[in-house]
Amino acid sequence: MGESERGESAPRRRVSYWCANGHESRPSFAVDAEIPENWDCPRCGLPAGRDEQTPPAPPRNEPYKTHLAYVKERRSDADGEAILEEALAKLRRQREEP
Repeated sequence: MGESERGESAPRRRVSYWCANGHESRPSFAVDAEIPENWDCPRCGLPAGRDEQTPPAPPRNEPYKTHLAYVKERRSDADGEAILEEALAKLRRQREEP
């Protein structure tokens, strides 16, 4: 279905956004639409803002955490020692059984 078959499109306006890498993107919006403050840069994916001189800062990437790192956040060393001792005692009992 072509544009002519759907009727006239709403009046549009282009808005410029700039990312921290200096890329400009110009998406178009309906004249009566609310214009977002930020837009994702289609070239690099960074957030882009409407002020060319002060674009939004790139998001801070958190390093990958292992399962052990998450466990250490939740448990103290004393908790870990107690859990380890309990598991070792259970294994020792299983070995002693015929």
